[in-house]
Amino acid sequence: MDIGVEAASFSSALRSRTHVLHGQAERSGFIADMLRGRASRLGYAIFLRNLLPAYEQLEAGLDRHRTNPLIREVALRAVYRADALKADLDQVHGRNWRGALPLLPAGKRYADHVARAAQGKGEGLLGHAYVRYLGDLNGGQVLSRLLAKSLDLPPEALSFYRFPLIEDLEGFRLGYRAALDRSADHGLEWSIALDAAAQAFALNIEVSEAVNDAVAERAVNPS
Repeated sequence: MDIGVEAASFSSALRSRTHVLHGQAERSGFIADMLRGRASRLGYAIFLRNLLPAYEQLEAGLDRHRTNPLIREVALRAVYRADALKADLDQVHGRNWRGALPLLPAGKRYADHVARAAQGKGEGLLGHAYVRYLGDLNGGQVLSRLLAKSLDLPPEALSFYRFPLIEDLEGFRLGYRAALDRSADHGLEWSIALDAAAQAFALNIEVSEAVNDAVAERAVNPS
């Protein structure tokens, strides 16, 4: 099926392309542990540490392309997460997290892929923004409640899941999907963004599994 032709809108094409991968991500590695209430505080800190570079590259790319009609409606600082991730890492692990927590090869690969997506017209950024920000605005809200309970995290350690500049999350989610659809009206080559979204999920799965491996390694070799 030519998903770009068959789908009713660009955002629905993104959802169709990533539906199976979304389910796989929820069953993978550390993400599955979080959803089942079995996550460790160390694992959560390593997970955030390895998501941060991807968000930094995504937000730098969106800012660089914010005058581009393809990008400008999704380059919204209200959803940017890099600063919130750093604040949470300070709370969850302490201000020494950059030196104490590993940047895993999987985390670096994720960030490198986002950086490549920002090249040219930056069309791949749309796929990454869809996966990351709509995920944070949707499932991230469930994760926040689960982590608060299972890891006994206070609100100030869960900034990643709070959007203080957004009053109506549901309305914003709908508006963000509509913004993605309007982006497609400016000569977007759908396949680039769709491939980027699928790759984002695959890389997220890789990070999730690598975090569990890193936690297991720390348990065997705590030094």
